[in-house]
Amino acid sequence: MNKKKQQTELTKKKIADAARALFAQKGYKATAIEDIVKAVGCSAGNIYYHFKNKEGLFLYLLEEWNREWDSNWLVKEKLYLTTTDKLYGMVEYLALDQLSHPLTRAADEFFNNAEKAPDVEERINVMVKGYIDFNRELLQKGIDNQEFEISNVSGHAIILDSLLLGLSQHCRRMERVEALATYRLAVDVFLQGIAKPIR
Repeated sequence: MNKKKQQTELTKKKIADAARALFAQKGYKATAIEDIVKAVGCSAGNIYYHFKNKEGLFLYLLEEWNREWDSNWLVKEKLYLTTTDKLYGMVEYLALDQLSHPLTRAADEFFNNAEKAPDVEERINVMVKGYIDFNRELLQKGIDNQEFEISNVSGHAIILDSLLLGLSQHCRRMERVEALATYRLAVDVFLQGIAKPIR
């Protein structure tokens, strides 16, 4: 990487790190570009150059969070022998991550903001598609291992995503133990519909 590209990446990282801290502290709506400018000591133009706008910057942070979650999950996934165990492990990890992640509150504000530019909507759709693809692959492993009997894998992947999205909203107001128990119960209920009957 040449020196100019290295400097560009360093500036982008400084902006992202400062913005992450501000979004975590103040929330999405209350954090202004001017706040980030002050925290980083750069111009607003620098922020717009790297991220286009506040939405673009926040989406970048969400995409980083997703990449971090994915790489951590790949390590954890190896601990589970069956797909059923992986499903329980995944929702427990999700619950703990969402209950403790500093961007959770800001993410709620961001997604509940009705006004979004078309390019932002498109990036959100790509993110959601990634969640559904992840679920589809996990469920397909269960079918391949003869643990699950599912005729519509895509439909079940969407249902699982919807279930997890709803849980993430409700469990924010719960204590950690209750939230984990609720996530496990949700998997119990979900699996009753797809578990292959013992013959």
